[in-house]
Amino acid sequence: MKQKLKREFYLFKLLLLSVPPLYLAVFIASVIAMNLLANKSIDIPVNWLALDCGIIVSWVAFLCMDILTKHFGPKAATQLSLTAIAINLCACAIFWLASIIPGVWGEFYNLGELPQINQALDNTFGGTWYVVVGSTAAFVISAFVNNFLNWTIGKAFVRKPDGFGAYACRTYLSTAVAQFADNLIFALLVSHVFFGWTIVQCLTCAATGMLAELLLEAAFSPLGYRVCRNWRKREIGQKYLDCIAQKGDIA
Repeated sequence: MKQKLKREFYLFKLLLLSVPPLYLAVFIASVIAMNLLANKSIDIPVNWLALDCGIIVSWVAFLCMDILTKHFGPKAATQLSLTAIAINLCACAIFWLASIIPGVWGEFYNLGELPQINQALDNTFGGTWYVVVGSTAAFVISAFVNNFLNWTIGKAFVRKPDGFGAYACRTYLSTAVAQFADNLIFALLVSHVFFGWTIVQCLTCAATGMLAELLLEAAFSPLGYRVCRNWRKREIGQKYLDCIAQKGDIA
């Protein structure tokens, strides 16, 4: 057991060293941004539809996970997803600390020194426990669904598994299911319980958010495919992949 844990820790460190730093930074930044932006709802002139601003960047996180799954495998992609959410929780703690430190935000002066503005900004950045818990639970579950579904679909392509058709199919299907799960879980845990959304609003939010994010990811899927081809050509993380292959593990 001890040896197995040591090996897993070694592989995880090797994985962190294998992923290009800029790519990992974009992935983590997208996770932090989408959870912060989820605090703002989008004003839509129909009462049965509700969306939040997290959809602006959440597709970036899922695109990154799809690329990681294609190159390193679902286990590695999920480990990096959990790492990103752990860093996001640290960022939430820093934002919360900043919100309780006495002082004022710039908008306090711009809007006539209204104390309500300063309190509102503190509450937004400080967050609330249910938003943090809801967004964390939603992302962890959807990341697991996305990564392993993507890998399972990819295994079905015996001919040209590395072609764009296979990449697009595994990416679009896994993203659609995982994005719907992510939006629905957050809506049910947070928006329905604390903001009074109806079940219909939760379902429509999940469906429309999934469609919007899927369209954005589809638009950038050629870029994701090129990244995968580039990593394969440059043998990015080959030492990690060789270690996994030697033991016959699912990467």
